[in-house]
Amino acid sequence: MTSSFRNGNGVYVQLDELAKLQHKASGFSFLPKQPIHSVLSGRHASKLRGRGLNFEELRCYLPGDDTRTIDWKVTARTRTPYVRVYTEEKDRTVWLLIDQRVSMFFGSAEQMKSVVAAEVAALAAWRVLSVGDRVGALVFNDLDIAMVPPHRSRERVMQILKQVVQKNQALSADAGLKHDPGKLNEALKQVSHLARHDCLVCLITDGDGLNSETRRYITRLSEHNDVLTAFIYDPLEKDLPAVGRLRFADDEGQLEADTSNRKLRAAFQNEFERKLEWMKSASRCFSIPLLPLHTARPVSEQIRDLLGHHLSTKRA
Repeated sequence: MTSSFRNGNGVYVQLDELAKLQHKASGFSFLPKQPIHSVLSGRHASKLRGRGLNFEELRCYLPGDDTRTIDWKVTARTRTPYVRVYTEEKDRTVWLLIDQRVSMFFGSAEQMKSVVAAEVAALAAWRVLSVGDRVGALVFNDLDIAMVPPHRSRERVMQILKQVVQKNQALSADAGLKHDPGKLNEALKQVSHLARHDCLVCLITDGDGLNSETRRYITRLSEHNDVLTAFIYDPLEKDLPAVGRLRFADDEGQLEADTSNRKLRAAFQNEFERKLEWMKSASRCFSIPLLPLHTARPVSEQIRDLLGHHLSTKRA
């Protein structure tokens, strides 16, 4: 369901538009070292693991070595101080879970929630590639889940974006398209088997279908991986104004809703607040960064505001 857009754009995405976002995939970072205003600073920062470390060797302690790297068991056994030497993993795997269900086919101003999700995914994929990490994706709608294995290449990013565009352009407000809230948990279940350890899992969704099962999957994922959630919403969901009858439409048909009905406005607001509070609760419990992103402002600007103007960063 979509409201009438002022400029007629923002209903569907095009592949070339997502490809061009490569030039805007800068000025933000997923790593802990963030500016003070970033949502990843402070308590959340300690949770993000960054790239993993591989054990390299044991060697004798040398003046200037970090005392935190001393292996006390070996030191006690040999009576000579030894330190453990690690090397940083060459790359990190990032999994994008991209929601393109019919619940995302809604917007009241500039673009649809589904378009916002597509642009978030594109910006994230290009950013991950730019720092040499691997990116894969699970792109899901109400019918199925398309899995794109992680790889470090422009071709793989384009493959992800093609899947996003395909599912995005299949969206419609046609009542014949059956909504499946359970697909969110199916995608989380699938990625929980794919993300073994030290991955970054980015969930991009409007939160439709959140329940206790969702929490179990996130618990499992967050034990050995980092999880970040981009919560996509429309201003009308947050605060539906009492402006009389509003017409929601797409090419298939139209629907009118009387916004002067207090019960209708309360239902909209309560559902939004329920999902937002669920997200905030999970964020607090598992130290999962939460990025609230709406449909009324360019996505790249919102991400930079939330993740910080970290222009000099060399890693995602």
